[in-house]
Amino acid sequence: MIVKPSQFGVNADELSVRSLIYFIIELENLLRYIGKHLLSTGETIAVAESVTSGFLQFSFSQMKDASKFYKGGMTAYTLEEKVNLLNVNGDEALKHDCVSAGIAETMALNVARLYNSDWSIAVTGYATPTESSNGKLYSYFAITYRGEVILSEKLDLHSRTKSVNAQLYYSEFILGCFKIELDKQKEEKAS
Repeated sequence: MIVKPSQFGVNADELSVRSLIYFIIELENLLRYIGKHLLSTGETIAVAESVTSGFLQFSFSQMKDASKFYKGGMTAYTLEEKVNLLNVNGDEALKHDCVSAGIAETMALNVARLYNSDWSIAVTGYATPTESSNGKLYSYFAITYRGEVILSEKLDLHSRTKSVNAQLYYSEFILGCFKIELDKQKEEKAS
């Protein structure tokens, strides 16, 4: 049996609006939590983005009192800028089309150094299927804490995901992972 939104008195556009509203509410809760945590610990963060093209930076700027913990970020979209600004290895960047775990980790470590931050997040990947990605959508992201990579992961999406949805999903997922890492650090300090 195929269920259509209209069978429940809701058309597809209304369903999309409702989904967006729930997404925004959950994102606001996540951002509030992260902001409060960073304020309470006095720790700072910086961000280096490629595939999310500023969504993470925007998210941190929306947090209450962001200027007290959010040092800044950059969007390094091209190979040249990743190499010049974030000291990514040029040969590795060429070999992997700037998309690998090693590149995400290097971006994260170097943006933390550039901004002198306790924490950093970096992400690189594909928001649209390309020949280089073999028609797939995925990203690599890394989170560092005080000069050490504490999380480095690959995130796969369905190849038909719209690019803006892919960017939003990557951003929300990474922020959720960051919250988990903040909680782990809090538990370690408490014990």
